[in-house]
Formats: sequence, structure tokens, C-alpha cells
Amino acid sequence: MMRFEGKVALVTGGNGGIGKAIAQRFASEGARVFTAQRSAEDEFEGVVADFSDPKAAEDTISNIITKAGRLDILVNNAGMMQEANIEDMSLEDWDRNLRVNLTAPFLLIKAALPYLRESKGSIVNIGSIEGLGANPLHAAYCATKAGLHGLTRAVAIDHGKDGIRCNAVAPGWIDTKLNNDFIDSMPDPDAFRQDIGTIHPIGRTGQTKEIAALVAFLAAEESGFITGQIYTADGGRMAKLSLP
Repeated sequence: MMRFEGKVALVTGGNGGIGKAIAQRFASEGARVFTAQRSAEDEFEGVVADFSDPKAAEDTISNIITKAGRLDILVNNAGMMQEANIEDMSLEDWDRNLRVNLTAPFLLIKAALPYLRESKGSIVNIGSIEGLGANPLHAAYCATKAGLHGLTRAVAIDHGKDGIRCNAVAPGWIDTKLNNDFIDSMPDPDAFRQDIGTIHPIGRTGQTKEIAALVAFLAAEESGFITGQIYTADGGRMAKLSLP
């Protein structure tokens, strides 16, 4: 099924993990795919961008418009996670988390709006279940992902009249390099891997291709009546109460 033939998609943070799976899904369905991240990317048309720099967003969109002449889909996937409690986090680190996880999506949307208005395009933001709940030492990550969920709703309300839809996906535990590195940092990684599936009613952690499938659905015309929504994809983890 070639749902995105003739369309141009931008996926930030598209050189690994969830971002790469999303980019591959769009390409497999006919889209011309650009990715934007700090390092060069060879599989797609890569744009080198450091989203801690506020100028990167406008430069990225301008680069794509120069090369492709249009933009139909924007996926804000690039992000960072820093573990620290509030007392130990510096204002500089807090600001950097905000710039990468929340200000960059805002600026990318702002720069992309004229072109998405022309194409009646779709925005999909990659939030997190940590925008709904919290893990220890993730104050900045939780705050920025909750903010991204709020931004999603606001864009949907303000720009629905322009034919632009904006939704978000809130993944749970997905098998990415970031999460695998976290497991490897545990005192007993094998025991952690064995136990992690038990917190999910579905009995396992998620795969990047499953998030990519949901993002593709939200970007496609078949979801044309869906906007302003936050889709949790977590194997039922957030729905499960702890034992009494």
C-alpha cells in the first residue's frame, strides 16, 4: 500500500531507534523522506541539525523546501533524556532539555506551517508515557514530554481550520539502543531483561516498527478525522494498577 506516494516527510532524529523505523515505514509506502539529526545519515536524505540551537529548526525546513519544494508530514521525534533530581540539575541542563524536547518541535512546527497549510499536512509528535506519569530522576524529561502533549492539542485547535492535523504518540518501553543501554547499566542486566516484560499486560516490551505503524496511520488520509489526540502505545502498562 503506497499511502504516501508523492508526499514529502521530515522525521527528526531519524538515524536510529523509533525515528529510523518511522522513516523506513514512510519510505516503504512511497514518501520522499528527509531526516534531521546531529550526525550525517545515509539511508535517507539527511540534514545535519543540532536542535539545541534555535536556528536549526528554520534552517532544516528551508533546506527541505529548497530540495523538495513541499512538505506534507512533520514528525518531531528527536529528543534527549537526562537523569537527575531537581536539586542536582543545573539551570543550564534544564534549559537544554527544554530546547531539544519542546522548543525545537515548537520552532519546527512554526517554520513548517506555511508549507503544511499548502499541503493540508499532518504533524505527529513523539511524546512519552512519561508525559502522563513519571519515573524517578526524570523531572526534565517528564515536564518536556507533558509540554509536547499540550503543544499537540494547541496546534490541532489553532490550525485545524487550515486543514492541518496534529497528533502525538506516547510510547512506553520500546526496544531501542537508549533503553538497551539503560538495561546494561543495571547491576544485573539479565534479571532486569527477564522482569521488564512483567510490567506490561501484553507480556513484552514494544518494537520500533509498532510505533512506526501508528505514526504512519496518524499521518495518512485514513485518519483524517483524528486530531489533537495523544495515543498511548505501551502494551497496557499505564492501564495496569499495582498489586494491593
